[in-house]
Amino acid sequence: MLDNLVVMPTCLPLVLRRCHACASERFRASGKFRVNANHKLIDAWLLVLCTACGETEKLTVLERMNVRSVRPELLDRLHDNDPGLTAELLQDPVVRRRNRIALDWDNAWRLDTGGSDHLDREVIDVSVRFTAPIPVRPVRLISEGCDLSRAEVERLITEGKLVSAVRLSGRLSGGFTFTLKR
Repeated sequence: MLDNLVVMPTCLPLVLRRCHACASERFRASGKFRVNANHKLIDAWLLVLCTACGETEKLTVLERMNVRSVRPELLDRLHDNDPGLTAELLQDPVVRRRNRIALDWDNAWRLDTGGSDHLDREVIDVSVRFTAPIPVRPVRLISEGCDLSRAEVERLITEGKLVSAVRLSGRLSGGFTFTLKR
């Protein structure tokens, strides 16, 4: 029987970028957008606030785009300060690369195990699914999902009792499966 673990966000991640006012490196998304049109060209920014001093920074979403080339639904979502759009844009690699930012997912996600009835079996096949691309160490997910210490998970990997098709060291942000033999 295949058990499922689901990694899901609980809130928006913090934005890692240096504040020009106080040298802090963390911003939180305000959920607000600024849209500016100049004749037929449009600019749009996502506003983020420094967690230390409250200074506002702008993350570029659209830059000097022809108004006709922007989907009307996107414009409506920008004008309505859509919180779903904020989450989408923060996870968009193009927006992150353009603004030279990274995301801090600490304390912004949770693991849904669906109960602990699988813990007493000898062999457990588990599928881990991500609802958003959240980079997490597989060892941490396995330890939380199977109620084991991280050291014990590492020991099981070296003994060959915990196997997976993906490398379990480092960070993953996509789904994977593993088998645990006790």
